[in-house]
Amino acid sequence: MSHSGALFTSIFGIYLVKDKQIPTLDDVLGPGSNMVAAGYCMYGSSCTLVISTGHGVNGFGLDPALGEFILTHSNIKIPQKGKIFSVNEGNAQNWDDQTAKYVEKCKFPDGSSPKSLRYIGSMVADAHRTLLYGGVVLYPAHKKSPNGKLRVLYEVFPMSFLVEQAGGQAFTGKQRALDLVPKKIHERSPVFLGSYADIEEIKQLYGAT
Repeated sequence: MSHSGALFTSIFGIYLVKDKQIPTLDDVLGPGSNMVAAGYCMYGSSCTLVISTGHGVNGFGLDPALGEFILTHSNIKIPQKGKIFSVNEGNAQNWDDQTAKYVEKCKFPDGSSPKSLRYIGSMVADAHRTLLYGGVVLYPAHKKSPNGKLRVLYEVFPMSFLVEQAGGQAFTGKQRALDLVPKKIHERSPVFLGSYADIEEIKQLYGAT
């Protein structure tokens, strides 16, 4: 039970088993591009399921009267550029220069309107809003968490898969997120998720374009 009223969420990724008789860690310790499906569910005032099997992204809402999920968002496409950024500014003093410069540009752009900060603190909820309305979610590495906060296999990979399927990008600060090859189940990584053009700006700051 959440006494704060915060959302509960579940994230999942599905991988092919090489040998159906003997599943091993090697089945998942590969690049995220090997995934065949991914999704998440949010439990709050409504129950929302978002899923991709590699052919676009669709959203469903649970109808309690029917006891079934109803298609509510067909073929979700993230806008090419968004007006919202999402990041925990409590870590600002520990960010690297690239993240600090990007956030500064979001708040004080040259000749255009600033982006709005929206940070729920639930990665799934922030990413869900970004899928629908565009923008970027930032979970950068910083001095206290040099390897990032999110776990690669069951947070970074599934959400990166969904964002790419919706037409966006996911970037670690060094490479495409789905090209990572984790060596451990609970390995962590920084990640920047969101609209294609917004992630391009971040990649330019990191010299990755």
